[in-house]
Amino acid sequence: MATITRSRRATIVKEAAQIRMHCQRQGRTIERTVTAIRNALPEVTALEAWRLALGWSRADTIAQISDLYLADGLLPPGPSQSMLCRWEHDPHEWPGREYTAMLCRAYGARPVQLGLPHSGNDDLAALGSTPKIRYGRVDVEACEAPARKEVVVMTTSAGLPAVRESLHLALLADPAGSSAITELAEAAVEHYALNYSKHPPHILFTEVRTARSLLTEALTAQSVEEAVAAEMGRSIGWLSALLGNLAFHLEDITGARAHLTAAHTYGARAGDTRLTAWAWGAQSMVARAAGNYARALAHAEQGLAHAPAGLARAQLHAWAQAPALAEQGRAEDVEAALASAATQLETDAVGQAPGRFGFDAAEYALHKAEAHLALGQSAQAADQAQASVADTVAGTPGWAAATLVLALAEAASHSADAAQRALDVLEQVPAAKLRSTARARLTRLDRAVAATSAAAASDLHERLRSLQPAINDHGTAASA
Repeated sequence: MATITRSRRATIVKEAAQIRMHCQRQGRTIERTVTAIRNALPEVTALEAWRLALGWSRADTIAQISDLYLADGLLPPGPSQSMLCRWEHDPHEWPGREYTAMLCRAYGARPVQLGLPHSGNDDLAALGSTPKIRYGRVDVEACEAPARKEVVVMTTSAGLPAVRESLHLALLADPAGSSAITELAEAAVEHYALNYSKHPPHILFTEVRTARSLLTEALTAQSVEEAVAAEMGRSIGWLSALLGNLAFHLEDITGARAHLTAAHTYGARAGDTRLTAWAWGAQSMVARAAGNYARALAHAEQGLAHAPAGLARAQLHAWAQAPALAEQGRAEDVEAALASAATQLETDAVGQAPGRFGFDAAEYALHKAEAHLALGQSAQAADQAQASVADTVAGTPGWAAATLVLALAEAASHSADAAQRALDVLEQVPAAKLRSTARARLTRLDRAVAATSAAAASDLHERLRSLQPAINDHGTAASA
C-alpha cells in the first residue's frame, strides 16, 4: 500500500465524517456506511472504514475494548492506538485471535467484514461464542503483562505469598519470637526489596503490609525477649520504609510520609543508621514531588547526617540532595553534591547494590540527568539519561524512568522523538506498573510537546487521556 501523506490522511478523516453524516440522515446501516466510505475513499481499509463509519477515534476504540474486558470481569490489557494504526494501514500487520474477537465485538462485525483473517475458525467468524481469553484469571500473573519473555513466573505468582506464609507459619510455631523469626523477617525484607520492581505496587503493598502486621502483632501480643524484639522492630522499620516507597509510587503522598516517619523512627530506635538515612532520603523525594524543595533539602541533610560512608552517602547525595538543590537553581551546589556522590562511590568496596534499597550506575546517571534537567541543561541531561537507559533492562521501571527523562531532555529540540519515546514506555509498561514518578513525567512531557504537529504527540495525548489512574476514586487499582 502506498504511503499516505499526513494532509491526505486529514482529508480522508474529514470526508469520511461527511459520508457518515449523510448515511445517517438516510438511515443507512453501519455496514452500508462502510461500503460508501470505501467506494469514495479506496485508500481506506475495511478495518479503518468500520471505525470511521461509527464516528470513533482510535482512542474510542481502545476504550470500547477495555470496557468489554471489564464487563467480562477480565483485566483490560487492550491494544494501543499505535497497534490499531498498524492494523488499519499495514497489510503485513494483523491482530491476534483475541484482539480480532474484541474488535468484532466492539464494532458489531464479523472478521471477514473487517478484512481480518480468522484462521478458518467458524466460531470466531460468526462470533457465536466468545473465544477463551488468556487474561481470564484476575491474578498477579495477569497484572504483570511482562515485556520480557524471561520473567520468571514463580517470582510474580508464587514468591510473594510464599514468603508471607512462611513468616506466618513460623510465628504460629513460635508466637513469642526467636532468632529464627528474626532471620526469616530479614529474609522477607530482602525478598521484597530485591523483587520490588517485578510487581505492581498495589500487589506488593498488600504483601508487605501483611508481613509487617504479623510482626507487629507478635511484638505487641507476646512477651518477647529484648534482643529478639529489637531485631523484629528493625524489620518492622524496613518494611515501613518499603510501604512508604510503595505508597509514594501509588500517588499517596500523605500515606508515604506516615510510613516513612515510622521507618526512620524505628531505624533510630534500633540504631540502624542505614535505615534512618534511607527513610530521610525517601522523605526528601516525597517532599520534592510535592513541590516543597526547602523541606526536601532539609530531609536530605538529615539523611546525610545519619548515612554511613560509601554507597549509602553516595545515594543520599545523588538521590536526595542534588535534585533538591537543582530545583532551587543552585547549580554550583548541585555539582558539589554530585562530586561528593562520586567520591563516596569510589571509596565503596563494591560500588553498587541491587534492590530497592540499593544503588547502582544506572540510578546514579538517572539522578544526574534529573538534576541537569531541573537546571535547564538539556544536553547534559540527555547524555546522562542515555547512559542510564543503556544500563537498564527494557520494560522495567528503571528503564521507563530513564527513557522519560531522556524524552523530557529532547522535548524542546526533537519533540516527535520525545513523544515516541513516551509511547514506547506506554507500550512496554502496563498501567498497573506505571509508578507515580513515571506518570508525572508523562504528564510533563505531554505538556512539553503539545505545540508540535507530530502525530506521535497527538497519540500520546490521547493515550494519556484514557490511561487508568494508579488508584481510582473508588480505591480500585489500575489492574483490578
